[in-house]
Amino acid sequence: MSDRTFTHPSVLAGIAAGASWADPEMDPTRIDWIDRQPVAAIPFQVIDGRPVNPCETTPVRYGRNELGHWGEQKCADALVFATAGGRRWIVMVERADGHGWALPGGYVDPGEDPIDAAVRELREETGLIVDRAEEPYVAMPARYVPDPRASDEAWMVTTPVRFDVGNYYGWPSLPLLEGADDAKRARWVLADSYPALVEHLASVYSGEVFAAHCGLLADALQVR
Repeated sequence: MSDRTFTHPSVLAGIAAGASWADPEMDPTRIDWIDRQPVAAIPFQVIDGRPVNPCETTPVRYGRNELGHWGEQKCADALVFATAGGRRWIVMVERADGHGWALPGGYVDPGEDPIDAAVRELREETGLIVDRAEEPYVAMPARYVPDPRASDEAWMVTTPVRFDVGNYYGWPSLPLLEGADDAKRARWVLADSYPALVEHLASVYSGEVFAAHCGLLADALQVR
């Protein structure tokens, strides 16, 4: 097992700037885990005052790697599907941090409903607005995200929320998307199957799926 200790400089910069996504506490043993553990989406252990990743061992044993929080961070991701020209399409964004193409999503704010978080992140990253009162949606069970930025002491758990925005005559008629916030660009990607999505990203955008979302998308695209 690696005993590497690492916290990325961007995390330290976020703490210095008072960013909401970064725990200001540098020593995890001073955090009140009694409050955090009961509300975790995926149960985890705390050993000697330090949180332990419940699902995998990473190359970084101590510290937060590239994530700002200690322990579990709750996120929400929007799976937005549409049918156009008899094909299935899904909204994806190219991450501005160079980690590839991902689902629109991000942190769930304290007290925020994950469905509302998915709607908010979708709007902020793509400009697409969905109304949960009108659009069919399904909130899937929370799942661990194998994020390449994680460590053994900081990890991501997401609630995927699936929306179906309907049928369109052809792909040019799909709702307009515009990358913003954490997204370099936003696009409708062919998603008849997971291999079809991977091939479309590679051939059209010379891109690849964000490592954390490979399993999530492979599972989601088995369902029609």
